[in-house]
Amino acid sequence: MAISRIDLGGAGSPEALVKRILQAEPNLSMPVPIQEMCARLGILRIEDLDTDEFEGGLVTNAKRSEGTILAKRGGEPRRRFTIAHELGHFLMAHHVPDQPGRFLCKSSDLRRLTAKEGDERQLREIEANRFAALVLMPPHLLRGAMAAFREPDLQHVLALARDFMVGKEAAARAYVQYHPERIAIVVAGNGRVQRCYRSLSFPTIICGVGRPVPTRSRYHNSSHLPNIAGDIASCSPDLWIDVRRDLRAPALYEQVYLQNNGFAMILLRLEPIPEESAEERRLEEGWRYRFHSGRR
Repeated sequence: MAISRIDLGGAGSPEALVKRILQAEPNLSMPVPIQEMCARLGILRIEDLDTDEFEGGLVTNAKRSEGTILAKRGGEPRRRFTIAHELGHFLMAHHVPDQPGRFLCKSSDLRRLTAKEGDERQLREIEANRFAALVLMPPHLLRGAMAAFREPDLQHVLALARDFMVGKEAAARAYVQYHPERIAIVVAGNGRVQRCYRSLSFPTIICGVGRPVPTRSRYHNSSHLPNIAGDIASCSPDLWIDVRRDLRAPALYEQVYLQNNGFAMILLRLEPIPEESAEERRLEEGWRYRFHSGRR
């Protein structure tokens, strides 16, 4: 790896930084050698962080010329994301730490996708997460990997997590973002919705964060085996999305992947509503007219 800080001059946003990195390293391998990249970009050491309160941290000097990344021990995919997140803080000069020369990040910071208006700290964490996702799953490599995937399937998410050596949830976010179909992935923990990721074309999920997973969801099917993606099957669309009663209901499909720790991923796939024929529209409009006018 030949990249240096000089290659990143003038880049301030996560997207600009990763663009410069990919220009300097066009043959970047998969999984991305994030620790080697850190060493090339001014990180002197990567040390273990022994605390339950924080997931990662960064110690650096005022000029941001060198630094030490702290990462909690655990699974390698999770640790790699933490390292990349802290590298993002290090490379973005406008990221000002809460304490002079020291960033400390909780696990909730590493999952953050939205920020309260005017909350600069939350905005910094979102940028560091965008950088980590982009540098660990470079778009051109991700698109290449997903080219072999056709019908949406949680097996694909597991394959991405393995090949890019990232966490399953990070892979799920990328999968939803880059897949061409209308899909969403719900992360559930102990029977309740924890987080929802959906493509831009997927409607709002009505079962909000903190609420129980709908009782008629396939999630509650006792036949699921841990760490094996279940079959994809149709479900009632009004379990997850708002369905207008005066319109034809779309087809919605569910797939469940249970994990050993009480968590699960639920893939939702929404098929477009088939266009009605002229005869179907004529009959439907006639039915509505009779219903609303009181005629029989």
